[in-house]
Amino acid sequence: MSLFRKFFGKKSDQTEENIPNHERGKYMPEVKLPVDERFTINFKRNGGKFLYCENLEEVKESFNSILEENNWHNDKVFLIDQRLTELFKDFNLNSSTKLSESAYFLSTCEYLISDDGSLLISSNQIAEKKLIELPDHFIIYATTSQFVETIGEGLKGIKAKSKTKIPTNITTIKHFKTADDKDFLTYGSSSKNLYLLLLEDL
Repeated sequence: MSLFRKFFGKKSDQTEENIPNHERGKYMPEVKLPVDERFTINFKRNGGKFLYCENLEEVKESFNSILEENNWHNDKVFLIDQRLTELFKDFNLNSSTKLSESAYFLSTCEYLISDDGSLLISSNQIAEKKLIELPDHFIIYATTSQFVETIGEGLKGIKAKSKTKIPTNITTIKHFKTADDKDFLTYGSSSKNLYLLLLEDL
């Protein structure tokens, strides 16, 4: 998929499809951006930190950069997904199942919701924990095949994948700001400082 390179790389020619909606004529239909571009725009607007990776080597390099930036190499991480333990085994992560002693939370997610830039998660990622109980800092590993348009589409996907037992505790993470950065729009919500490691897999 080349749209991320298009999105972050050089601009394409100003064809009719590329004219921004606010510059289009009264009778010209609005152009709907592809799901990945819409997610990226909305995710960043929500305050998330986005790291696009073309392969697993770049995922590990970006993960290491996050750990270095926050001085987390020797800190404990709340980690319950054994697939991530295996993926990042070279880092000798100091994992813990105790929230009180963990500096950050490393996890996957169910889907990436394009319409509002949120992440859909369930008990597969957070067991029966509430978002507010989890560490303030999240590192989420996801792939480009997890993009969906809406929460409803994501819920259908969860149901389709989980024919034997549908996961519980399904929720979305949408506000990616630390407690110090909260404004009235995020008041009462569980805001997280969130990094997204996104692997190209399409």
